[in-house]
Amino acid sequence: MKDVIFTVIKNVPLTKNVYEMTLCGDTSDITRPGQFVNVKLDGLYLRRPISICEVMRDRLILVYKIVGAGTEKMAALRKGAELSLLTGLGNGYDISVSGDRPLLIGGGVGVPPLYMLAEKLLELDITPAVILGFNTKDEVFYEKQFARLGVPVEVTTVDGSYGTQGFVTDVIDHYEPTYYYACGPLPMLKAVHYRCNTRGQLSFEERMGCGFGACMGCSCRTKTGYKRVCKDGPVFYSEEILWED
Repeated sequence: MKDVIFTVIKNVPLTKNVYEMTLCGDTSDITRPGQFVNVKLDGLYLRRPISICEVMRDRLILVYKIVGAGTEKMAALRKGAELSLLTGLGNGYDISVSGDRPLLIGGGVGVPPLYMLAEKLLELDITPAVILGFNTKDEVFYEKQFARLGVPVEVTTVDGSYGTQGFVTDVIDHYEPTYYYACGPLPMLKAVHYRCNTRGQLSFEERMGCGFGACMGCSCRTKTGYKRVCKDGPVFYSEEILWED
């Protein structure tokens, strides 16, 4: 973990409530897709955990949704603003077990970390398929960015206003993956776990206090006891999670 000062290069809306922020700074502690940073914002005691979308040398891209006071402050930042980020947080995805036909499944703001994951798989000459799930057409983002990577992308919307009507689980049967990687809200992760016929890894979205394992405020149940999403996760192997019925 490292506390780094980053400078905002760009901060633009992708949809009404989703923004893409590009920052410049020391990214050396960011080593795996699926990790996150903890952002310090003026006037707020707790940092905000934001998943990492992409890293390019000294450039860092964060895609986030406005959900409260912290992300509202982030959306108001302009070019040249400085931010303190804790980097190197979280364990990230293990791509060594992907096989040759991995499936990437993202829901809403669970989409961004899958972009860096797709890039890393492509560097290994492994082409994943991607499913992106949203509620409605106005919420869709990063479909074109994934397509520009040269990977097949399928979009679902709950109301049917774009792509295939339904949930991400409604199109999983279109694929025969060797492995899957998923990130999104808990009900989606649970549904994906029970629908997929292969093992996978799940990245949990969870409220965090400290972000580095000290407070135990983001624990989840596993077969080997409670684990901290921020320190032991946010990525867990699907077979280790104990789901609440």
